[in-house]
Amino acid sequence: MTSGLDDVIAAETVLSEVDGLGGHLTIRGHAFRDLAGRRDFAGVAHLLFDGFFTDLPSEKDLAARLGHARVGVFERVQALLPTLAAFSVYDGMRAGTALMPDGDTLDDALRLLAAPAVLTPALLRLRKGLDAIAPNAEASHAADMLAMLTGKGINRDLSAALDTYLVTVCDHGLNASTFAARVVASTQAGLTSATLAGLGALKGPLHGGAPGPVIAMLDAIAATGDATGWLNTELAEGHRIMGFGHRIYRVRDPRADVLKTVVRRIGPNGAVGHRLAFAETVEQAALDVLKQAKPGRVLQTNVEFYTALLLEAAGFPEDAFTCVFAAGRMAGWIAHAREQQATGRLIRPQSRYVGPMPDLVA
Repeated sequence: MTSGLDDVIAAETVLSEVDGLGGHLTIRGHAFRDLAGRRDFAGVAHLLFDGFFTDLPSEKDLAARLGHARVGVFERVQALLPTLAAFSVYDGMRAGTALMPDGDTLDDALRLLAAPAVLTPALLRLRKGLDAIAPNAEASHAADMLAMLTGKGINRDLSAALDTYLVTVCDHGLNASTFAARVVASTQAGLTSATLAGLGALKGPLHGGAPGPVIAMLDAIAATGDATGWLNTELAEGHRIMGFGHRIYRVRDPRADVLKTVVRRIGPNGAVGHRLAFAETVEQAALDVLKQAKPGRVLQTNVEFYTALLLEAAGFPEDAFTCVFAAGRMAGWIAHAREQQATGRLIRPQSRYVGPMPDLVA
């Protein structure tokens, strides 16, 4: 038996490949480094959706339709936002997403792509006693998400940073949430059902919940002034060092350096620059401590470490980090769901029973 389905091929896909030994991520035939920061999120969604929707328009038209989808989502959920805000921001976002029609059309897909981007800032504002801000259909996806959060005009540097982040996390092989989405899609359920499965899986701390604890770690180390001592204590108490190690990569996560560069570009000086310099010191201390404590394991920096810094700089609180992750990964879930639906094959693995047997002797 293969524990955790390691190395089991459960699907053939044209969407992405993760080369864990070489440290490469390919998305629809492109090295992800050639997409992040060079092609906006709507453009990469277009790349992922190509071939799965017969009425897929040009990239420009898809971006325009996504803008109108954000407006439509806001209008659909506006009256329910106070109720959704009573839950955690992630649970409220997930519940709001569940209100989308459960179809398979491009319009259905665009509503789902828009939902986390609209719901997350709206719920964050309501939880702070502020009014939700309606989307601007003319803005880019990332810029609109930030404008709905802050109520301020477009900050080009932060918008570009968030856009790069959404592209960076849009798809990543057959991870837990994507597999969950494909399982539900294989039953021929609609896209909302499939992506809700992805949202459920992403909530767990072992998959999408790591960036928040990275901030908690940095703050705790800053308070003590002793990175090595704090990290050694955490390991001695059996805790994981968040932001390090990956189930697939046996080298440094290639997405980490892309996001690190983006954070540096946001603010080479000032608060963001100081935070980055401190994080780099902690990163090196963690790599040294992990190498000593676990010499037989490869525990390099992963995408979560610099995700935390980027989303913090963009103004998102820690409890919303996974929501923003979902806003990017939604594109991948939708594409995988459509790809799985096209195969027409129900995912139905076998299990091995290891419990007690009844006495069948009369």
